[in-house]
Amino acid sequence: MKTRIIAKLDVKPPYVVKPVHFEGLRKISTPGELAIKYYKQRADEIFYIDIVASLYQREILYEYIRKTAQNIYIPFAVGGGIRSIDDISKLFHNGADKIVINTHAIKDPNIIDKAAKIFGSQAVVVNIEAKKWDNWYECYTDCGRIRSGKNVFEWVKEVEQRGAGEILLQCVDTDGRQRGFDKFLCKKVVDLVDIPVVVCSGASSKEDIKEIIEWESIGEKNNLLENITKILRKIEISKKAMKFVGVVEDNRNYQEIKEDFYKNLSSNARNHYNKAKRK
Repeated sequence: MKTRIIAKLDVKPPYVVKPVHFEGLRKISTPGELAIKYYKQRADEIFYIDIVASLYQREILYEYIRKTAQNIYIPFAVGGGIRSIDDISKLFHNGADKIVINTHAIKDPNIIDKAAKIFGSQAVVVNIEAKKWDNWYECYTDCGRIRSGKNVFEWVKEVEQRGAGEILLQCVDTDGRQRGFDKFLCKKVVDLVDIPVVVCSGASSKEDIKEIIEWESIGEKNNLLENITKILRKIEISKKAMKFVGVVEDNRNYQEIKEDFYKNLSSNARNHYNKAKRK
C-alpha cells in the first residue's frame, strides 16, 4: 500500500480540539470546516475521533459525524464511544467508511472479531494509545487516561489475528508536543504486523513525516529480503527432495527456476538481495 497522508480530527463536540498528552484541550475549529479544508488540500483520508465519548461514557453524537461527512469524498473513519455492533452499524449509516475502536476493544476484544466478520476487516481500525514505561509500552484507554495493563506489542499482534484491517498508533508521551514521533515504537509495531499502521502523535514538519516513512521502508526491505531468502531456500530443499526420490537427474530445472525468479525481481530488490548475500 502506498503511503497515505491522513488528517486526524480530535473532536470534543462541537469543536475540534488540540490536546497535548491527550489533555489541555484547546478549541481550534469545527469538524466540518476542517474536514473540507483538508479534503481540498488533498488529504488521502480523514479520521474523526470523539476523544471524550468513552471518557464521559455518553452516547455517540451522530449529528456532528453526519454533518462532517456531507461534503468530503475521501475515506472517512470515525471513532469514539463505540460499545456495540449496533453502534458500528449506525456509524456506517451516518457517513463513516471505517470505524475506529479502542476502549471497548480492550474491555471486550471479541468486538473486533464480530465487526470484522460482519463488516469486513477493511472497515475495522483499532486505535492504540501507547505510553512508554521503563522497558515496555502499555495500552491506555479513555483518551490516554486509564491504564489497561496490556502490552502494546502483544496487543497489536492480537488485534491483527482477530481481524482488524488497520491500526491507528498514537503515543501519549509525544502527542501534541511537535517534537517528532517515537520512532522505536513506530518501527516495532510496523515490523510486528502485516496490516497497515497509521502513525500519529508528534509530527511538527515534513521532515518528521519523511523520516518515519523512510523507517517504514527499511522494514519493508528487510521483509522483502526475508521472503526472497525463504523462497530460494524452498527451491533448494525441493531440489534435494526430488533428487532423493530419483525424479531429477540434474540441476538444470532448479537453476532455471532460480534464474527466472531473480530476473523478475525489481532492481531495488535485486540490489538488496545481492548486498545481503555478500555480508
